[in-house]
Amino acid sequence: MIPTVVWGTGNIGRASIRAVDAHPALELTGVLVHDSAKVGRDAAALAGIDGELGVAATDDVEAILAAGPRAVVYAASGDIRPADALADIVRAVRAGAVVVTPALYALYDQRNAPAELREPVLAAIAEGGGSLFVSGVDPGWGNDILPLLISGFGTTVDVVRCQEIFDYSTYDQPDSVRYLVGMGQPMDYEPPMLAPSVPTMVWGGQVRLIARGLGVDLDEIRETLDRRPLEKTVTTRAMGDFEEGTQGAVRFEVQGIVAGEPRIVIEHVTRIHSSCAPDWPMPPSGDGAHKVIIEGRPRIEVSVEAVDEDENRSAGGNATAVGRLVGAIDWLADAKPGLYDALDVPLRPATGKLGRSAR
Repeated sequence: MIPTVVWGTGNIGRASIRAVDAHPALELTGVLVHDSAKVGRDAAALAGIDGELGVAATDDVEAILAAGPRAVVYAASGDIRPADALADIVRAVRAGAVVVTPALYALYDQRNAPAELREPVLAAIAEGGGSLFVSGVDPGWGNDILPLLISGFGTTVDVVRCQEIFDYSTYDQPDSVRYLVGMGQPMDYEPPMLAPSVPTMVWGGQVRLIARGLGVDLDEIRETLDRRPLEKTVTTRAMGDFEEGTQGAVRFEVQGIVAGEPRIVIEHVTRIHSSCAPDWPMPPSGDGAHKVIIEGRPRIEVSVEAVDEDENRSAGGNATAVGRLVGAIDWLADAKPGLYDALDVPLRPATGKLGRSAR
């Protein structure tokens, strides 16, 4: 069994505790929290698992890492604290742990990541013998391995398009929804996540990964952005009211340009209510879906819907992203220490998991 720590117990952390508990090769040995109110609580209660796991949450990072966990699922946010997230992850890698995380966007495509991110990680790997694998929560597999897999079914491929279509009213993260993305803000408000160059910073690595997998060179990466106001005030279960005339929907693309044309596209269509921008792509059913569309011959379209935590599709997307990360731990533990990306880590079946669930 591989001793594994989950660092953070938010949306990703809850799913990570469940995934580690259900994995036949992993043993949950620690849970790190920032909120003092969570210290001492059993991991099962934090993750929505019946009964107890016998692992009490702690905020003592030094003690947890001193115990020498073989793996760490870093589930704390990197959205608004990227420097702190990098420092935490470097610390865990230097302690000799295999670390998996969605927190460092620029390392999705680690070979082309900025030196100021790569070099501290590589130094920690050389010093401590740990490893790092970063993949997205939007989810990563939907913007790298799935489109590459499906592209191989085509006779010709003209455009690879990855879509996330999502109703944010189900996503209980008010700071991210209202301020990072700008839902419910005046239309002249510039959301930090949508500012020029930021979508490329977040999703450009996945565009480059797909290009590398397809063996093509990118001319450049471009962005498009469209925003729509709410035509009426709406009330959400998790985050309250969003007023008429404020931002209600966002659609943007991060485009990989090949021979002058957008050939690799990561597109997000995000609403706070289904009534806003009804002419934009809609999910096949429910609150959200992830799609891969291969324009070519034949045209191929695959839609994936996942639900978790009381049929919540945002939680389902998080859980599948976590499944990819946690499912890579035992492979990484057997591999040599290093910095890995989605093209390095193989897609693996659920070996040993059939019929097994978190307790």
